[in-house]
Amino acid sequence: MKPLDPRLLRRARAARTYVVLTAVLGAAAAALVVVQAFAIAHALGPVVTATSAGTTPALGPVWRWVGVLALVAVLRAGVAWAQERFAQRAAPRVVGELREQVVAHAVALGPRPSGRSDTSGAGDPAAVATLATRGLDDLEPYLVRYLPQLLLTALVTPTLVLVVLGLDWVSAVILAGTIPLVPLFMWLVGVMTAGTSERRLRTIERLGAQVLDLLAGLPTLRAFGREVGPGARVRALGDASRRATMGTLRVAFLSGMVLELLTTLSVAIVAVGVGLRLVHGGMELVPAIAVLVLAPEVYLPLRRVGAEFHASTDGLAAAERAFAVLETPLPSRCERTSGPRTGIETGRRSAHTARAVVLDGVTVRAGERGVEAPSGLSARIPLGTGRPGGGRVVALRGPSGAGKSTTALVLLGLLRPDAGRVLLELPSSSVDLADVDPEWWWSQVTWVPQRPSLPPGTLRDVVTDGRDVPDTALVAAARTTGLDDVVAALPDGWSTPVGLGGVGLSVGQRQRVALTAALLSGGDRPLVVLDEPTAHLDARGEQVVLDTVRAWRDAGRTVVVIAHRASLLALADQVVDVDSREVARATA
Repeated sequence: MKPLDPRLLRRARAARTYVVLTAVLGAAAAALVVVQAFAIAHALGPVVTATSAGTTPALGPVWRWVGVLALVAVLRAGVAWAQERFAQRAAPRVVGELREQVVAHAVALGPRPSGRSDTSGAGDPAAVATLATRGLDDLEPYLVRYLPQLLLTALVTPTLVLVVLGLDWVSAVILAGTIPLVPLFMWLVGVMTAGTSERRLRTIERLGAQVLDLLAGLPTLRAFGREVGPGARVRALGDASRRATMGTLRVAFLSGMVLELLTTLSVAIVAVGVGLRLVHGGMELVPAIAVLVLAPEVYLPLRRVGAEFHASTDGLAAAERAFAVLETPLPSRCERTSGPRTGIETGRRSAHTARAVVLDGVTVRAGERGVEAPSGLSARIPLGTGRPGGGRVVALRGPSGAGKSTTALVLLGLLRPDAGRVLLELPSSSVDLADVDPEWWWSQVTWVPQRPSLPPGTLRDVVTDGRDVPDTALVAAARTTGLDDVVAALPDGWSTPVGLGGVGLSVGQRQRVALTAALLSGGDRPLVVLDEPTAHLDARGEQVVLDTVRAWRDAGRTVVVIAHRASLLALADQVVDVDSREVARATA
């Protein structure tokens, strides 16, 4: 990534305002540095000259310059305070804007962008989650510390060199000759340490992915007594992250020492030259003092840029990864959703405009495994009418890896097939699901995943999603799903606090909460999709799911369920067989 990538300014509105204000403050800082140097020179020069001649200096002008110096010190402190305060406020806004764009674009791409090699990680939920949380947080040091110093270097350093040129051309030549050495050494250090931050970010992403997978599969691991085994792998990844972080810090300290030594020697060369010319009478005292004051200020922004560069490389690497995700093109069919909605504007006004969902030769390539799962799937799934007796249960059947969960994602519009299409059958025509407003379609569907993600709050708020639900409806839904027994056993009943993700509830209790919430939400939604709802339940929990599915069907809703157990298959009115097929891998 470039020191100031234009993509950052295009993607984040807050970054543009931040850069403009930082440039203005940098110009003010440059002017104050010049005034400070002249104030010190004019305050000390007459005093030193008069003392050397054995006379009494005129204190009136001296005190005026001392007053100017005090005022400049206050103003410089104010400029530094304003820069720091604005940076601390702007950085979270910039990171927030990028985070929102990354998550939105990753959602639009779907779980796996079909038909393209995904090198950005946009199709990996764990990689996107790590990037959007821990990764982009590392961008704040770049915005708060590195970028302001970079702009100060572009503004202050050339300005001060021009001022020194007006005072002493010899010192200006020395400064102009030594300044390029600083970025040269920074470049050499950067070349020697190239890839350190990228390796660290990849290590953190691997650690995040492993931990997310471990947490998602922990109930299964505990059921088989294997919950201890993955701990060694997590510890190894944690040690790798620690080593990468310490390596980055080591490089930062060493490079800072190199830059400090270089700038100190450069200032010493200027000081020696000025001192020799003062001794031989080739230079006046006041300009000499001004040059000596300005010389360290010339190198100061460069030194700070070098010191902060390695502190910001993690953020630069994360920003580069974020731009890679944002620049991953959306499939052409998804892009058409931004145009006119064919036949769906009227569907917004009627919840049951679509009569059926038709899968027409749907095929999804399973990553790089050389497998199509599902392969050539065709089926017609009538949608519920919303009237008693107008519902049905459709079971997706097939071996593990055949693409049943992928088929559910296709039905939900979260994943686009590589071949074939999904049609919504309307009263007088059909429309491709890719041309439908996703927000409208999702308002017609209730989805209960295999591992429900529950928001934090009281049990009642989680089930009702904050809506005003009558107690009779709440009790009836809880009785259907068996949640009423859970509530009766809890000391605070419906007021029991639930943590993020359902912390405080068992797997079976979370499933009952999710089923109850689905029963209460969108009673007019014609389609319910269940992803293996009985996978982690005992016989009693399985019976709860069966009763809930019957309740949905009796209410006139179509329930599409991924089924492994015979009890769910026996309940189904329609069974759709899902098959996979191996295909030849593409060769270079």
